[in-house]
Amino acid sequence: MVIAGPTASGKSALAMRLAENTGGVIINADSAQVYRELRLLSARPSVEEEACAPHRLFGYRAGAMSCSAADWAADAKAVMAECHAAGRLPILVGGTGMYIRTLLDGIAPVPDIQPEVRDEVRAMPVALAQAALAVEDPVMAARLRPTDSTRIARALEVVRSSGRSLAAWQAETQGGIGGAVHVVPAILLPPRDWLHERINRRFGEMIDAGAVDEVRALLDLGLPVSAPVMKAIGVPEIARYLAGEIGQDAAIELAQAATRQYAKRQYAWFRHQPPAQWLRSLEQIDNENVDKIVIKLQKQALTPQ
Repeated sequence: MVIAGPTASGKSALAMRLAENTGGVIINADSAQVYRELRLLSARPSVEEEACAPHRLFGYRAGAMSCSAADWAADAKAVMAECHAAGRLPILVGGTGMYIRTLLDGIAPVPDIQPEVRDEVRAMPVALAQAALAVEDPVMAARLRPTDSTRIARALEVVRSSGRSLAAWQAETQGGIGGAVHVVPAILLPPRDWLHERINRRFGEMIDAGAVDEVRALLDLGLPVSAPVMKAIGVPEIARYLAGEIGQDAAIELAQAATRQYAKRQYAWFRHQPPAQWLRSLEQIDNENVDKIVIKLQKQALTPQ
């Protein structure tokens, strides 16, 4: 099963209910929740929740290790194989669409990037990189937001290193398992006002639970600011507070706003990118709705392909 949607949309509650009903294994598909240093800020399941059902790929990587979509997909395939061998249902849950797409559809066989090309591109301001991409790969430039520094840099380094557009490589994806498994999906797209209220409240709860200390411990590791774990929402904002640049209230407001913007992008992605026939729930998640969705998913899981 695949349970996906924006942050704070209720995915974890649905996954827990499914695991309880089916004896399934909950498998993380969120790029922030892979890092062991970010239990609070990534909204990973609590120790108590993890004790109620098997959880895999949560907090299993150190922040010093980056985790690409391909890395996660390889790990998820191995865990899913273990689940199938044991007769248990794999329940993928998360908000990182690229992780799920890579697992199901495969990944583009892009050759390794030449180090000198990567260094040059990654040192460019995003505006300069976007302008260069518009000339060297207008197809990808048209697809990407002008402020999406990570994806713009990736597209530019690919075209400069390989001589081909990333779009061309993406048309040749390989290694996906979508055709070999019975996918039972649920996309959670609750009302935005309900989602935003949960986001704001949840970040306040993170602060109360010790998120500031979590970031302080992360900073003590001395990781480069370019490390993915250092870019997780809440880390830069709290780091500025700890450095004395802003007050705690300002850090909270900035992190809440960043989370809402991230949820907006996730909402758009999950609304339009997955197959049209995938189940989409537009309701806010409460106990009654969780039960309704669980019943629908369990019926789909029992329906022959």
